[in-house]
Order: sequence, then structure tokens, then C-alpha cells
Amino acid sequence: MTDRQDMTQLHLTADQSVQFWEDGRTLLGGSPYRVLRLSTQAAALVGGWLAGAPVAPVTAHRLLAARLVRAGIAHPVHRSARLTAQDVTLVVPVRDQPDGLAGLAAAVADTAKLLLVDDGSKLPIPGAAVRHEHSRGPAAARNSGWRKAGTELVAFLDADVTPEPGWLEPLLRHFEDPDVVAVAPRVRSTPGRSLLARYEQTRSPLDLGPVGGVVRPGSRVSYLPSAALVLRTSALRELGGFDERMRFGEDVDLIWRLAAGTGLVRYEPAAVVRHEPRPDWRAWAKQRFGYGTSAAPLALRHGRAVAPVKVSFWSAAAWAALALGRPATGVAIAAGTAALLPRKLAPFGVPARESLQLAARGHLGAGRLLGDAVTRSWWPVAVPLLAATRAGRPLLAAAFARHAVDWYRDRPLVDLPRWTAARIADDLAYGAGVWWGALRHRTVAPLLPDLSDWPGRDGVQRPAD
Repeated sequence: MTDRQDMTQLHLTADQSVQFWEDGRTLLGGSPYRVLRLSTQAAALVGGWLAGAPVAPVTAHRLLAARLVRAGIAHPVHRSARLTAQDVTLVVPVRDQPDGLAGLAAAVADTAKLLLVDDGSKLPIPGAAVRHEHSRGPAAARNSGWRKAGTELVAFLDADVTPEPGWLEPLLRHFEDPDVVAVAPRVRSTPGRSLLARYEQTRSPLDLGPVGGVVRPGSRVSYLPSAALVLRTSALRELGGFDERMRFGEDVDLIWRLAAGTGLVRYEPAAVVRHEPRPDWRAWAKQRFGYGTSAAPLALRHGRAVAPVKVSFWSAAAWAALALGRPATGVAIAAGTAALLPRKLAPFGVPARESLQLAARGHLGAGRLLGDAVTRSWWPVAVPLLAATRAGRPLLAAAFARHAVDWYRDRPLVDLPRWTAARIADDLAYGAGVWWGALRHRTVAPLLPDLSDWPGRDGVQRPAD
């Protein structure tokens, strides 16, 4: 949000994580989680905005609202959009799958232009604006398409994606903020009767869930898939588009390069498209394996952003002590570090009880994240090591038990035994890809945890008054 924007029609809504303390002058929440300290005057403004008042077109107000949005404390609500579908060029890369293109074309008929890019199909795709004689991969296909666009925005849709009615309007509203460079809808798996289709309805890696927000490494939504994505053409031109050397993960790489700049990337689940699941389990496992192989090149480009787990050093130490058969030491570490948080947050009006609960949730959440890493990215080493020790076996069982917890919470259309088997296979395929990619690129970077979130680091931010 900058001085270029008329914000009279901008409203804000609080993120679901936010808690207010000390008469609204202390805000806890956002993504990543943080403490935001406001002056009395700023707190009054923010309270009014979150109660429904519009953000006035005053420079100081705009700056404060922009900081709330960038912190993930608040989300913008634009009532209308200047841009329309006529400002969008739709790029659809396709290879040997023309069957669904007629339905896709009908669903997006109001866009300014539909560009089909034939990426080396055996039989040329009728109506393709660009044809690669040999397949050059999805990154090259998308680059060939957007470079022919003459509109302000470019939308990418995969050939097996079907937009739901009205999908584009919520995305266009976000571009009322000139700082926004990319927005993506929710990509839900197309319903089906097979076990695979029912599993993907709950566990598709393209479905980033029902809660929107700013997209960047370490946040609640840390990446966006290019299966459905709208970007400013100028932003693509500035970065040179997708990295054509990457067969997988090229969309994550682009989003992280955008997020590293001054622009904003957002996820908007109010807009929905449907994506066809893989046709069989072999293709499904190959997809998951391929996603895993992208971890190494992403780690070489973006460092700790692709770490298999990000937790505080002390949380990791507490859980490691448990795994080594030292439960008393683990409890002491967890309790000792938790006791420090109330002292840190007390000056900001946060009650000691809330601080202790926050610390406890942090340690327990770290255990969940470590369990994910043990059975996913680290499984070739971690699972045998834990299974071989008396102290490690209960922790390994707890790591696998999270699948049952997820089943109970999400209520998928799959029974628990087959759900658990599919989840384990999902993790095994992805983890195998991570290790294959690491060996291929001769790096351990995608296997290393990020323990940089030390207790005591200054997570307090003070916006302008």
C-alpha cells in the first residue's frame, strides 16, 4: 500500500490468530507469529478499522495499515476492483491433453486473451499460440506464453484446472493495492469416487486451505502453485519469469523471489478452481517424488526457506532429550524456557498465564513439526534410528499417530486404515525425492533444520504512531 493508492474504499479485517492486550496497544498474532506494539493513537485507529471503519487516505494511516497487512495481523478487504477480466491474459500450458480445453475456454471466455502453449505434444494442439517442437517443461511453456501478453495481468491455469464461477473477481480486487504483484486462488481437488480422488480432496498439495494471507517463507501460507496464479506482467518481466532450469518447484522459486522484493504476494481462498487428481497411484507417487526433488535446488537458491522443520533451538533440544531417553532433561529445558516468556511479554500487558500457554503451544507445535520431518524428509535415517531405541520408539509411534489425529479432525471420505497407509506413502515418496535431489545436487541443505528461532530474539515491532 503506497501513496499511489486511493484507500477510501479499503477496509481491514483481523487475522484469526490475533489477540489484543492492554486496551489494544499490544497485538499478538500474524504469520509468522509476533508481538506488535502500538501507540495509544495508533491503537484507536486500528480498533476502528477492525470494527469496520475505512482506512482514510492519509499517509500515516496508509503506512500503519500497510504494516499491519505485511505482518499478517490484518487482511485487506477491497469492495471493488478497477481491473477487469479484460485486463487479464490467460496462459495455459498443455501437452498431450486437449480434451478439457473446450470447457476451460468456456469458463474463461471473458478474459482479454487465451494463449495456449503446446509444450511438445505428439499431435499439435489446435489453436495453440505457441508450439515447442520438443517438450521444454512447464517453466519454459509459461514463459513463452506470458511474453506474448499485452495486458497488465497474466493468469496461469493448468490444462486440467476448471475455474469455479466468479473465481477471478476476488483476485482482481487485491490488485487495487499497487504493491501486490501476485495472487492465487484456492486449488481444490476435483471430487471423485476412487480412493485416490477421495484422499486428494483432503490432502492435495495444491490445496492451501481456507485461510488467506500474505505469502512468504515461514508464514502460514509459504508458497503458491502455478496451477492457478495471477501476476502483474511487469513483475514477471522484472524477474525474467520462471527459472527454466527447474523441472519441479519453479513456481515456489518464483513466488519466493517475488516475496523477497518490495511487492506483496497473497493467497485468496474465496476464489476457487478445481484440479484433476492424478489418474492412478503410480502417477501420484511420481508427482510426490518429483515435488521432493525440488527441495535441493530450492535450498541452494533460498537457503533456510526450504528447511524441513523450523523450530526454536530449545524446543528442538527438549524433544531431542526425550528421544535420547532423558525425559527429565527434556521437561526441564521446556519448562525453563517457557518460564522466560512471561518476563519478556509482561511489559506489554500480556498476562503470565497467556504467555505460559503460548510457550507450551510453541513446544508442542515444535513436536508436531519435528514429527513431520522425522516421517517425511528425514525418514530414511530418522525412522530406523528411532525404531532401534527404547526411548525413540514411543516418539516414532507418536509421529505416526498424528495421521489419526488429522483423520479425526478433517473427517476425510476415507477410512482410517487406508488414510494412514496413504499418508505414510505420501511422506515416503516425498522424502525419497528430497534425498534423491540432495544426492543429485551434492548438498545436505534441504535436510538441515532451521533452529534460528531462539527464545529472546526481538519479535516486538513498533509501527509508526
